[in-house]
Amino acid sequence: MKAPAVYNNRLGGAWLLADLSLNIWALSLVKWLGADFPAAQVVFLRALIGFFLILPLIVKHREKFRKIEDLNLHILRVALAVVTLTASFFAIARVPLALFTAISFTRPLITMLMAAALLRETIGRRKWAAAGIALIGVYFAVDPGGGDWNIGIAALGLVVLTASGTVIATRKLREAPSIVLMTFYTAGLTLFSVPFALVLWVPIEGSSLVAFLFIGAFSQAAQLCFLKAHYHGTAGFLSVLSYLSLVLSVGVGYFVFAEVPNAGFAFGALLVVGAALWVTLDPREMSRLTKAPSAPR
Repeated sequence: MKAPAVYNNRLGGAWLLADLSLNIWALSLVKWLGADFPAAQVVFLRALIGFFLILPLIVKHREKFRKIEDLNLHILRVALAVVTLTASFFAIARVPLALFTAISFTRPLITMLMAAALLRETIGRRKWAAAGIALIGVYFAVDPGGGDWNIGIAALGLVVLTASGTVIATRKLREAPSIVLMTFYTAGLTLFSVPFALVLWVPIEGSSLVAFLFIGAFSQAAQLCFLKAHYHGTAGFLSVLSYLSLVLSVGVGYFVFAEVPNAGFAFGALLVVGAALWVTLDPREMSRLTKAPSAPR
């Protein structure tokens, strides 16, 4: 295997912001659909639509599938993703968007711990401090203690663990071609979820069908952006920058779901954005990581 390319956090951060934006819209559509459809059916349709969207790319780059390395790790990544998406879609229909976001923001901290322990990535004091500041900001902005605690909260706890594991598996597969990662992801999700989706199937009509189509399109595009982000950027940097999705999710909550932010959100959001910018604009970080990876993905 060729030597890993040099990280470029500026480029990785741009891809991550695109990923966050697309995921927020996909989750908003899932929330709009409510609990009318079982989570397994939503996962299946999301994956199936995504697979057909990338099918032309699979055919075009079929030579990249001739030699697949780390097959067991690919399978593990897909299995973790199945649990993550199913639990996530189950939870988003049962808890407020703000509470969903608050609990999800514990994922970057778990990811950093896993990256330090399993990938031997160096997480500097500046990044740990920024993560802590951002987490405090999340508490003030969303006030997770004010939510309604139900089975959706337990599902989110599972999401935190399996989603962090998925990120680590993706980083271990960093040198695999993006089309291979995307194909394993979408095809694997489809195959794993189809038995449960068929058993629990609910008929789809009208606007719900359009929503499912957009969920698949947004999610597949977000998956590509996610892979690009974790190919170009380091885990510690991306983990902190991902806190910016709080601003995106509350904005969608306000304009789409009429969730009005309060003064606590304003203070918390300031801490979140400040922490993210503190890491993003670190002159030492940016000067060290200005060389783009040598091979396009």
